Amino acid sequence: MKKLLITLLIPYCAMAVDAQTKKPVAKKTVKTAATPVKFVSALDSASYAFGMSMAASLKSNGLKTLNYDMLLRGLKDEFAGQKTLLSQQSAQQAIGNTFKTVSQAKFSANITEGKKFLEINKKTPGVQTTASGLQYLVLTQGKGIKPAATDSVLVHYKGTLLNGKQFDSSYDRGEPITLTLDRVIPGWTEGMQLMSTGSKYKFFIPYDLAYGERGAGQDIPPYSTLVFEIELLKVNGK
Repeated sequence: MKKLLITLLIPYCAMAVDAQTKKPVAKKTVKTAATPVKFVSALDSASYAFGMSMAASLKSNGLKTLNYDMLLRGLKDEFAGQKTLLSQQSAQQAIGNTFKTVSQAKFSANITEGKKFLEINKKTPGVQTTASGLQYLVLTQGKGIKPAATDSVLVHYKGTLLNGKQFDSSYDRGEPITLTLDRVIPGWTEGMQLMSTGSKYKFFIPYDLAYGERGAGQDIPPYSTLVFEIELLKVNGK
């Protein structure tokens, strides 16, 4: 058996020698192992843990990367009590803008769907569009008084997403609801001031006049354009 193995290996050895005489063999790059990190104090491990916690929180909110040099600079400047490169207001605005960009990318389908719908819907006979982008259709025109932005009103309503899924209805609950117009979404505040008591309108509300980038609970996703049928039963006044 040993003799057989030697016999089998001879041709391969010869081929290897021949290849070496014909062309040089490329040098292999040897990867050096990363130097292991050692925690020499409780502060070391806590500092690393803070980094882990920050990253996990940011990732859970959709952020994928940061400029780590600037992150470290911000940490150092703040801890050292030095004059920071940004004011607190500018810092909050920068953070808000970043998360807004991340959110818009994540829910871009909702934004596109809403814009396309409203662009087509405004051409529907009877649909009117206000300067803010709110669209409405008069289903029944009442003859009573119109509410002011600070008035309390009694209404019946039904709200749906663009796909027709209903997320709320006072009709299903069997009783109207009393609300104050300066404490509702902007689309309601604006739209209901167009209505006379006894009217029933259908509103098509862009996301920025509805629940915006946050959405509302599990039923209304961020950046959702909403459809409401609203019946103004009574103006209670202030």
